[in-house]
Amino acid sequence: MGELFRSEEMTLAQLFLQSEAAYCCVSELGELGMVQFRDLNPDVNVFQRKFVNEVRRCEEMDRKLKICQPSEPTIYPMFLRIKNTVSKLENELKEINTNQEALKKNFLELTELKHILRRTQQFFDEVSEYLHSNTLGTFQADYIADACQISQRLDRFVAGVISRERIPTFERMLWRVCRGNVFLRQAEIEDPLEDPATGDQVHKSVFIIFFQGDQLKNRVKKICEGFRASLYPCPETPQERKEMAAGVNTRIDDLQMVLNQTEDHRQRVLQAAAKTMRVWFIKVRKMKAIYHTLNLCNIDVTQKCLIAEVWCPVSDLDSIQFALRRGTERSGSTVPSILNRMTTKQTPPTFNKTNKFTSGFQNIVDAYGIGNYREINPAPYTIITFPFLFAVMFGDMGHGVLMTCAALYLVIRESRILSQKTDNEMFNMVFAGRYIILLMGIFSVYTGIIYNDCFSKSLNMFGSGWSVRPMFETLNENKVLQLDPAVPGVFNGPYPLGIDPIWNIATNKLTFLNSFKMKMSVILGVIHMMFGVSLSLFNHLYFKKPLNIFLGFIPEIVFMASLFGYLIILVFYKWTAYDAFTSKDAPSLLIAFINMCLFNYGDVTNKPLYRGQMGIQIVLVLIALACVPCMLIVKTMVLRRQHLWKKHLVCSSDLTFNLYDSRALILEHIPDEHLLSLQFDFGDVAVHQAIHTIEYCLGCISNTASYLRLWALSLAHAQLSEVLWTMVMHLGLSSRSGGGFFGLSIIFAAFAMLTVCILLIMEGLSAFLHALRLHWVEFQNKFYTGQGFKFVPFSFESILEGRFDE
Repeated sequence: MGELFRSEEMTLAQLFLQSEAAYCCVSELGELGMVQFRDLNPDVNVFQRKFVNEVRRCEEMDRKLKICQPSEPTIYPMFLRIKNTVSKLENELKEINTNQEALKKNFLELTELKHILRRTQQFFDEVSEYLHSNTLGTFQADYIADACQISQRLDRFVAGVISRERIPTFERMLWRVCRGNVFLRQAEIEDPLEDPATGDQVHKSVFIIFFQGDQLKNRVKKICEGFRASLYPCPETPQERKEMAAGVNTRIDDLQMVLNQTEDHRQRVLQAAAKTMRVWFIKVRKMKAIYHTLNLCNIDVTQKCLIAEVWCPVSDLDSIQFALRRGTERSGSTVPSILNRMTTKQTPPTFNKTNKFTSGFQNIVDAYGIGNYREINPAPYTIITFPFLFAVMFGDMGHGVLMTCAALYLVIRESRILSQKTDNEMFNMVFAGRYIILLMGIFSVYTGIIYNDCFSKSLNMFGSGWSVRPMFETLNENKVLQLDPAVPGVFNGPYPLGIDPIWNIATNKLTFLNSFKMKMSVILGVIHMMFGVSLSLFNHLYFKKPLNIFLGFIPEIVFMASLFGYLIILVFYKWTAYDAFTSKDAPSLLIAFINMCLFNYGDVTNKPLYRGQMGIQIVLVLIALACVPCMLIVKTMVLRRQHLWKKHLVCSSDLTFNLYDSRALILEHIPDEHLLSLQFDFGDVAVHQAIHTIEYCLGCISNTASYLRLWALSLAHAQLSEVLWTMVMHLGLSSRSGGGFFGLSIIFAAFAMLTVCILLIMEGLSAFLHALRLHWVEFQNKFYTGQGFKFVPFSFESILEGRFDE
């Protein structure tokens, strides 16, 4: 176990890559995704590195592909081929878009001119009709008469188109600037027109302005220019307007045909590009990543070899060698690439291999902190303990089945969901933890069976262990059932699996479950913490730190076992020694434990559980107290003694030997203990050890109390489920109104919605967070430092993740 659940053994390796084979070799390593390159040029500016121009070209191609957007990366000729193809496509699309915009602009102008000619003709027709007949209404006739008189008096006019929302301001400005010496007539264009620059639909109006004199003409044109109104030539005679309108309609029809053909051509170009767009994106971004990685390498003086340093797992060295060999063969180089393992004192990165099942649990651990190199990895144990502790707080058969079915759906359809990846962060987070949710649901079903709780109801699968007839007699007489195992002839034996269903209708149900779940929480918590302390032993053995074993692990495990391990033994002893759960003769374990720590054995209100209890408890407390100075004082003194011994050996070495050689020889046989160096600060070591000791001793108490959240949340979930059943579903089942099935359907829908929203989502999230806290604080701090740094390999899969997964 000490070797199986550790991070991968890493090594620092040096790569010698020929210049012509470097690109292909790095490409193969990116496909493998098992090496992390180190930057060998940390002092060189990013703009001064050798392959900066290639990186810029890739960025430019990526930009061009985004403009055009609706297999393996190759060597430099393919780079040029993709660049030429993308540039050609970009230029073609730019030309098409430019021509299309010009055509749309021309089409808009012709459309506006068509509306001007039609509206202007309508205005003059109205005037002409008034002059030849008198059939209009009084108001309309007066208006057109005024317009006729003004138009006859003002001998010039301009016509144009303006945005509809600017008409009121435009009209006021004309009136003020021209001092009322112009006449404006405007009419709305029913259909919106497309703006060729933005593609938006714009509502516009046609206007005609009559004026007299060149001075007013200049003013009118400047106002029209300021309001961005488009002016068009409009003939004065009806015949000329009619001929011009016919020509405009003909040109519009021809232009519409050209626009349709241009759009069809543009779509064909984009559809042809879309077939290879994804491949181009992948190739370009892989190229950019490769050249960026090559910039991390050193180049020898001959400019023919690139030198790189990489961190890689020892178990994957053969795969890395094969990848380098494939890259060399692809490039056609005759000189093989060389991988040379290096000896270093630098701390390697931490790498834990995961799959789709274990990655979620590893992420839970990494969220607390990346483990130190070769430290025990808590993730494999978390796979079991995390969903189990969650289920202890969430235990319900019905809710567990619903959670299991939801997670099972995500697991079964994971391939299709991955191919249809969405940007919904909440769904992606739930989907990433689908296996965690699946195990939480399965364990919740198990704990629900133990609690015999299904939607707040108990299932009588094996028959009650209590006599049924006396129970019914009690209910008939008192309408209240209170169970008491001390009553003779009532309790026949324990229920085969879980809690007896008869407790579901007993008035003292909550008292019984309180006692049961509180003790169960303490038992599970102490076992979980002692398991965490035990794991620290494997770390000490692996890193060869015997001092931490004798003055760290042993006092810690003895301290916890003497106090809290003994408390668990008392719980089991009380369960076996007293068959009456609610008997008043049974002593209180809580008071007994407090008296034990205070050496108070004169309490007559709390009788001893067994003979000789006082002597055993005194010995256990003294042993626990003796462990404190071992951790606090003895370890500090031993560290100081080792430092003085090492210093004495260095100073008394034979002068014929080199001092540094002697020191190296001595240090090679001295354990690398905490702060054990030639510079030893006794005060710092003493303070550090005091903090650690106080934190552990007080933490044993607070952490044990923290596990009582298992009891509290379990009761809260059960009571909330019972309240929801009583106040919602029970009303529908007990109703005798005429609504019948229809009313029950509505009530069931409300019950189902509240169950999912409150009990599954809200309560499930609450239990999840509490289980997370128990693992991060109460469990992992016993053996897990979490101060390492993560292994981040050069991998195309991680670079392209989330963009092109199918």
